[in-house]
Amino acid sequence: MSGPGPDGFNLATVFATVAAAVPDQEVLVWKDRRLTYAQVDARADGLAHFLVERGLGCHTERDGLAGHESGQDHLGLYLRNGNEYLEGMVAGYRARVAPFNVNYRYVEEELLYLLTDARTRALVYHAEFAPRVAAIRDRVPGLDVLVQVADDSGNALLPGAVDYETVLATPAPATGMPVPSGDDLYILYTGGTTGMPKGVLWRNDDIYVTSMGGTPFGTDVPRTSYDEVAEAAVAGGGGMCLMMVPPFMHGAAQWSTFHTISGGGKIVLPDDVRRFDPADVLRVAERERAVSIPVVGDAVALPLVEEIERGSYDLSGLAAVNNGSAALTPTVRERLLTALPHIIVMDAAGASETGLQMSSMSLKGMEADTATFTPVTATTVVDDLFSRVLEPGEGGGWLAQRGRVPLGYLGDAEKTARTFPVIGGERFSIPGDRANLLEDGRIQLLGRDGVTINTGGEKVFVEEVERAFVAHPAVRDVVVVGRPSERWGSEVVAVVQLDEGSTATDEELLDEARRHIAGYKLPKAIVRVPRVERSPSGKADYRWAKAQAQV
Repeated sequence: MSGPGPDGFNLATVFATVAAAVPDQEVLVWKDRRLTYAQVDARADGLAHFLVERGLGCHTERDGLAGHESGQDHLGLYLRNGNEYLEGMVAGYRARVAPFNVNYRYVEEELLYLLTDARTRALVYHAEFAPRVAAIRDRVPGLDVLVQVADDSGNALLPGAVDYETVLATPAPATGMPVPSGDDLYILYTGGTTGMPKGVLWRNDDIYVTSMGGTPFGTDVPRTSYDEVAEAAVAGGGGMCLMMVPPFMHGAAQWSTFHTISGGGKIVLPDDVRRFDPADVLRVAERERAVSIPVVGDAVALPLVEEIERGSYDLSGLAAVNNGSAALTPTVRERLLTALPHIIVMDAAGASETGLQMSSMSLKGMEADTATFTPVTATTVVDDLFSRVLEPGEGGGWLAQRGRVPLGYLGDAEKTARTFPVIGGERFSIPGDRANLLEDGRIQLLGRDGVTINTGGEKVFVEEVERAFVAHPAVRDVVVVGRPSERWGSEVVAVVQLDEGSTATDEELLDEARRHIAGYKLPKAIVRVPRVERSPSGKADYRWAKAQAQV
């Protein structure tokens, strides 16, 4: 097997290539399940055969479509973490069916919106979600294939649904299997914490090269052939072990999973995939000699470091804690490096619409500047008018990605044109983050414009205020939002959770924040809650926080 062909890499063939190169190495471990590459490859084959037998696949090739259009059938993955998620992804790509992520916390109304917006033809779901599926299935146009994954919920198979394990025995169709293409879609739905979720459409080749292992870590030179992928998997010797804490429905989890697969490594899941239990995570990381643990900001990292500080875990095999999608505050980063002085803390920034954009690295005694990153070659900052790329030292504008960017948003031509503009004849992705381009070429991330607060004519970036509040030792978590104000137009409100047993007055919290940010950025009100709600991945839920701020 040589080059990927004119349409580039596809994720189905990437996995098959690694499975052929290192068939007996483990790819996924959960409780007593220890699945090898060959086993997962064969299981994905069975599911792919089933999808093709049911008539699913690609009906219009990419060159006949606009950026916001799909010519493929879509497969929803309504699953908690488990081998079925990985198998569902690989099977979808193998059948030329586009899998997409379904947020398992959605209530009935949200689920109906998502599955309808995604034009869902098939759904693989855990049995615990069967009642919710039953309630909406008849209202989702075109949904005619239901595959139910048995679990300990006790829920019976829905009428018309098929059992997941039974499906895996499906033989190859007599008419043969389709040939996957690098033009086939990778669909990632945004979190919807600031608005309605949108399906971001990527070509397989582009997302693989930018974010899923097609460019080896530490370089900006993409792999040029499947042979290189196979060689890297063999050379890895199975040594890379990723302790997967975030849910696979989160883009960063999928990206780091395929990065690991591209090196022939294994993904290890905590025993408890329904709730985040730091002790469980660390016990399994210790047992499996995890090399890397991805976290999503303080919401995941703080409970982990607290458990490390009070427990006794042999984490000598751990090399890195990789943070992304939410801020890691300096205090928590310092505690991590004090508890585990031999590790690297990697902070990465990116978005569903850009892929991985930039990173920073912290070692004990050499902590990186907060929210300041070294960009990849394709990451830059453009001016406010989307008319030109800024030069280093010019200051503020919009964080942007050029080159390999998504095709568009599913079914939304207008938002596609707005988010993926053409500047100087080149297509960019500008999803809405404000940033400063510094003299040395590094980028200071200010925050998402959609949650920026305009108060009294000044812009306040909520992440900056959140970092200032978390600097107070009594604050465990905080989300900052704006609410309508007659005087200010919009006023800053901090929704705060204190550490159990801790106390702090509003003035004490504001005094600490004043040490880090200008007075006009300080909240006009502080709302205290028993627990700050976040997404399963750890991202701030701004819709929830806005509701708290109105109380």
